[in-house]
Amino acid sequence: MEQFILAHTYDIRATHNGRWIDQKCTIDELCFVADCIVNYLDEGGQEPFESPDIWRTEYATYEVQKVFCKPDPHIESTKDEYNKFFRQPMKMLAAAGVLNERKEQGNNAIQFSVANKHLLEYISLRERNCFDFLCAYIEKTLKDSDLWDAFESFFDEQTPDSYNNIKDAFVNFCIKYTPINTQIEARRIFAKVLNPLAIRYRKLGTIKGRISQNIITMDEILYNRINFRDQNKDKNVSRGEAALKELESHEEDVANYMVRKAMNRIKRYNDKYNHSKSEITDELSIGYDATNMHHIFPKNQYPTIADYVENLIALTSAQHFQKAHPAGNTSVVDLSYQYICLINKTASIRKNLIENFGEPFYNFDAFMRVLDTGLKTDYFQGLNENDFPSVIRGIELNYPTKKDRLDTFYYNVPRK
Repeated sequence: MEQFILAHTYDIRATHNGRWIDQKCTIDELCFVADCIVNYLDEGGQEPFESPDIWRTEYATYEVQKVFCKPDPHIESTKDEYNKFFRQPMKMLAAAGVLNERKEQGNNAIQFSVANKHLLEYISLRERNCFDFLCAYIEKTLKDSDLWDAFESFFDEQTPDSYNNIKDAFVNFCIKYTPINTQIEARRIFAKVLNPLAIRYRKLGTIKGRISQNIITMDEILYNRINFRDQNKDKNVSRGEAALKELESHEEDVANYMVRKAMNRIKRYNDKYNHSKSEITDELSIGYDATNMHHIFPKNQYPTIADYVENLIALTSAQHFQKAHPAGNTSVVDLSYQYICLINKTASIRKNLIENFGEPFYNFDAFMRVLDTGLKTDYFQGLNENDFPSVIRGIELNYPTKKDRLDTFYYNVPRK
């Protein structure tokens, strides 16, 4: 990602592109749109494509209503809303060089194609990847456009005066070098530029047109903010309780989408680079495809790591329901097989990160988070990058004896 961005020049004074970033380019929305494009292509979609080709797919139609509480995209009155929702992130990806963009003569249709699918898949995989990409892209654009000094000064001084200086500099720049011709529109985009960087450098940013009182946090740059449907409601009254239940239901929809996406992505990766074989070779894997994506640490017990591809392993159906979950009882996990899953998952991740097997896919820090969460330790977070021998030792320490590894753990029943 860093090499890709460094290889591109994003000088707005030369491109005059006022849509290099836009109001809809939040990390969760950008991640979602990238995921819909990847899914469209994996399902046989043709290039070039237009925005409606993406949001009218069955996948996007279902998930956008669940994840973002949007109306049915097939309703004619929603067309403009959906074009904006999907096209703004697509135009940003085109400005960054991840997509190609061209406008057909004689109409307003904008056609896109993929310039770098590996990076598109990286962005679509998880919101953290999207955040890292967005910050790197914004900072490179500001530097190429000779705007970075003003932002750097604000991050150093963090005063209302320095905030007003940077906001005025950005607004004047947009009006001078892009088709944006109003201060209001430029200021709306300003927040999308400043706040991701404020999070990256743990600084104050902008809230409602003013300098923030506190350091900007990740939830403040999301489209789906935690309380976006439950603002100013008293939870002590019935209406508030109903709103809270609605919010909790929506959060569950978002979580389920993230898990589905991770499971689909690990299956595609395994199908492509491991020829659909199981990540564990045993008597139940020979001659069968890995069709089951198994949570090593159960999603109901460990919801915070349920959508991590590092917590998923490709197994055959027999391995999944005879060994990982004895007798097909998904509330039961065999610790012996859990240990085997972790050892083999470590090998898969090492192969990807150290031997460059397949496209860049796994994240070492994310795997350490999975291990510390699932094994209830803080051992793994202190390891050096890609120190896989220490990872193996840490796993061994948490499964110290053969008896422990052969035990069976009932996640819904207290252990005796």
